[in-house]
Amino acid sequence: MNRPNEATRQAVESCRDALPPTVDGGRVVFGFDGYIDRVREFVSERQSADEYERVSTLAEFSERVNASVEAESSLSFEWIEDGVRTGGHTSHLARAFGEMGFDPAIVGCLGDPPEDPFVEEFGDFPLETLGSPGYTDAVEFGDGKLMLTEIGALMTVDWADIESQVGVERLAELVDGTELFGMGYWSEMPALPDVARGVREVLWPTLSDPPETLLLDPGDLRKREPDVVAEGITQVSALDDVVDVVVSANRYETRYLAQLADGEEDTFERESRAAFDHLGVTRFVGHGIDGAYLADDEGTESVGVPRTDDPVLTTSSGDHFNAGLALGHVLDVGRAESLVVGNAVAGYFVRNGTPPAYEDVVTFVDQYLDYFDAT
Repeated sequence: MNRPNEATRQAVESCRDALPPTVDGGRVVFGFDGYIDRVREFVSERQSADEYERVSTLAEFSERVNASVEAESSLSFEWIEDGVRTGGHTSHLARAFGEMGFDPAIVGCLGDPPEDPFVEEFGDFPLETLGSPGYTDAVEFGDGKLMLTEIGALMTVDWADIESQVGVERLAELVDGTELFGMGYWSEMPALPDVARGVREVLWPTLSDPPETLLLDPGDLRKREPDVVAEGITQVSALDDVVDVVVSANRYETRYLAQLADGEEDTFERESRAAFDHLGVTRFVGHGIDGAYLADDEGTESVGVPRTDDPVLTTSSGDHFNAGLALGHVLDVGRAESLVVGNAVAGYFVRNGTPPAYEDVVTFVDQYLDYFDAT
């Protein structure tokens, strides 16, 4: 049974006091990806045309794959589509902020023209497209998930594409006066160094009221060539000269960034610190299933996560943590307190399968410590 430590208790109590009872909303903008997720299940054993047992754990899936490898045999799975939804950094964070009472705008790979799933869900918000979306087949298991991804236009989008497809004037119109600007995923966007340079050199000088915070989700940078990652770090650090850059990464993404710094594996907390030191940004946050860590010039904060043994949905839980983290920064609740809000939004999402309304976030924070006793 995981239990909250004293630092977590103090952060939760402080967050309860810091969160306002309601929010007036505000504008936020997210770029530059865009995905259509097809939610899938693997069939383990079929009883009839309508009844079947699914492969319930990633471990069971792995066992079948390993058995096939050992037998030097091919392997096939029947899978079933269990829904279609929009995905990626832009969709998940726009959906969450929209549910919490904000007015999000999306600049992303939505299709030309934007494909129906984006229009149906986000048609009331400003939409600017950069090309074709990616497609992800997401298989949910009780102990993890498997995602098979076709990236789409994001693989080639650079600053020149943003200028030609959207225009600096239109992008400035969307970003100026917003509460927050979010970008993701770095790992799926090889031209991120060029885009970060364009945001800093071209976009930011045109803004009269720029957002104070830029949230960057790196994704799994093991996919990118080392020289691309190195150039990205240079440009992201330079971007921090004009806006406070907050980088938020999961456990394994954090480990990779820490290894770039010193080449050694360590505790999550120390790896978060090493990633912060290496990136040269205002703040780095590492988030995982047991804890979240924030590192900046003031030091390191940590908050425990109340886990659940019966999640409804785990795919995009990290994006929902980022939505809560971003909300904490928009509301200026404090460093450790922003981790509590991140865990609250993610915690509500994995237990309910939908993002919370703002009052649900407040309620989850109020009950945060009780969730530890429920695991």
